[in-house]
Amino acid sequence: MKKSLYILLAFTLLQITFVEAQDPHFSQFFSSPLTLNPAFTGKFDGLIRFAADHRDQWPTIPKAYVTTSASVDFGIFKNKLPENDVLGIGFSGLSDQSANSALKLNYGSVSFSYHKAFDEDGYNTLGVGFQGTYSSMMLDITKLNFEDQLTQNGFTGTTSEVLSNGSTQNYFDMNAGLLFSGSTDGINNYYAGAAMYHINQPSVGFIDQMWKLSPRYCMHAGGSFPLGNAFTLNASAIAQIQNNANETVIGAALSNTLNASANANSPTNIYFGAWLRLNDAIIPYVGLEFNNLRVGLSYDVNVSQLKAATQSRGGTELSLIYVTKKKERVNSIPCPTF
Repeated sequence: MKKSLYILLAFTLLQITFVEAQDPHFSQFFSSPLTLNPAFTGKFDGLIRFAADHRDQWPTIPKAYVTTSASVDFGIFKNKLPENDVLGIGFSGLSDQSANSALKLNYGSVSFSYHKAFDEDGYNTLGVGFQGTYSSMMLDITKLNFEDQLTQNGFTGTTSEVLSNGSTQNYFDMNAGLLFSGSTDGINNYYAGAAMYHINQPSVGFIDQMWKLSPRYCMHAGGSFPLGNAFTLNASAIAQIQNNANETVIGAALSNTLNASANANSPTNIYFGAWLRLNDAIIPYVGLEFNNLRVGLSYDVNVSQLKAATQSRGGTELSLIYVTKKKERVNSIPCPTF
């Protein structure tokens, strides 16, 4: 049974890699801002933001997909810009390993964004972001099983498959996005954005013909809405399309502030909620925020046609977001957090 799964995974991997490559994704998309939309760069309430996310998908198929991302972003030239405008710069990296590390994707990105305030309080802004990425994709064919390795005497360990274009593909990528962020009272926040990835459609391929990497279109929205003094509803949704693949995720988490009166600048919050990836998975989420650090944990419960092979286990995901802030702040501008 395990060998059959490896053959199926290898076949799927080859189809994805050689024909219609799809991007890595996170269930906690709201915790990985620079992979969600370059326009998020620098758009947060604080000085410096560090974010990291680790995902292990389909654990019943050993190391099927393991994805890790990390980023740092901050505002620059604050004293030279109009009040409440933001010029942001960010640096991010991602490592994605598939089929027990047979296929590896590593990339590093540099992002820039500018957010223009529409009112004197800075509650409503429109931002545009750009991102340049250098990627390296590597395929270790020795870690895959192919049909010609299966003979009447069992697996031979040798295959006639040859990587005619080499085992490593390097390419440069361009991404861009727009983001609107608004508030009615300086406390709540709502936002909507759109992004396009692989604008230049770089060519990738290990066997014979090179294939253009299809653009990925991303639309997302969300907001944080206080429900009294101690509770806040944090909702978000995303819809993505790339080639013939599409993904829609929607959900919310309710947060409870435990020490609102004791420390308004750095409250302690607990989060409980769930997201739904349509026709694929239910994603329960729990989180804890303290000392400007938010830790989130989610688990995909597979409800798709793969639930039998995966035993309904979609994957575990852990996220971290840490924001440094001034010890004494006069004004706090509402920004997207979920």
